Amino acid sequence: MPSTAEAVAGVPDGAVVLIGGFGSAGQPVELIEALLDGGARELTVVSNNAGNGDSGLAALIRDGRVRKMVCSFPRQSDSWHFDAKYRAGSIELELVPQGNLAERIRAAGAGIGAFFTPTGFGTPLAEGKETRMIDGRGHVLEYPIHGDVALVAAYQADQLGNLVYRKTARNFGPIMAAAAKTTVVQVDSVVPVGAIDPENVITPCLYVDRVVAVPRTVAA
Repeated sequence: MPSTAEAVAGVPDGAVVLIGGFGSAGQPVELIEALLDGGARELTVVSNNAGNGDSGLAALIRDGRVRKMVCSFPRQSDSWHFDAKYRAGSIELELVPQGNLAERIRAAGAGIGAFFTPTGFGTPLAEGKETRMIDGRGHVLEYPIHGDVALVAAYQADQLGNLVYRKTARNFGPIMAAAAKTTVVQVDSVVPVGAIDPENVITPCLYVDRVVAVPRTVAA
């Protein structure tokens, strides 16, 4: 895509948006800013945390575009925009243990209908959910998290959309790319087909719909 604005064009109000990143590592900030400019509202955002500082996901929350956050770590020292919205009752929170969050997203991409996990059993997070004893241990039934759109940051793509990531910036990117109807990826650079060793491809082009080059002065 020629620009981040065109890369995120068409995201509707009320969409479920999967946003990669572990804190600021691997967060597709430029795509989020383009989504902010695009005006989509009432979004359900699935991410590891609820934004940092004043940019990226935090700005999306600040401007009232997010109706619901699904995340593992909503509160930290610089999550003041989420804190303010949550205390005001203007944003909904679904708290999901990190392993469950990753597996629910992965399950969506793998075509798994549901799965049992011991994580959360016997806690308020299991209230209202089906439970079962398996090998003498309590388990909770969890369902996949599908996205209408995934916004992902990768290091490099080829012209088909095969992706490689930079170290820990990989985090949720591969599973989110597989779990969404439309996957939009920002990369540092796009290279010709064949320039990436197939053995190094992390996300195959099958899962990628739109790519935009956003050169960085400092890699994520």
